[in-house]
Amino acid sequence: MALTVEERAPAKTNLFLEVLGKRPDGFHALDTVFVELSLADALRLEPAAGGELTLRVEGAPELAGESDNLVLRAARALRERAGDPTLGARIELHKRIPIGGGLGGGSSDAAAALRGLDRLWGLGR
Repeated sequence: MALTVEERAPAKTNLFLEVLGKRPDGFHALDTVFVELSLADALRLEPAAGGELTLRVEGAPELAGESDNLVLRAARALRERAGDPTLGARIELHKRIPIGGGLGGGSSDAAAALRGLDRLWGLGR
């Protein structure tokens, strides 16, 4: 039986955000307080043979066929870091967090994909 992994990708909102200045690496130092919301996207991941990585998105037709989605970028980076080009997955993303709403949906989806792929591929044994 094929293993299926499900992950929740919660939205978040900032209660407070202050930009403290620029760091030597070019990024900004921040002071922030944020909270997780009950609103969440859902990911379902299944193994795929031969290094195939696919993403199907429900609830956000504008993301369909987007090969540079953060979920796929995270998956490719993890596979490269694992050093095994045969690792593959079929990923279903059920979008509930509004795109561009400032609720962190894209990065939460990418983080959930990394957690799910770690479990699916048995990397953190």
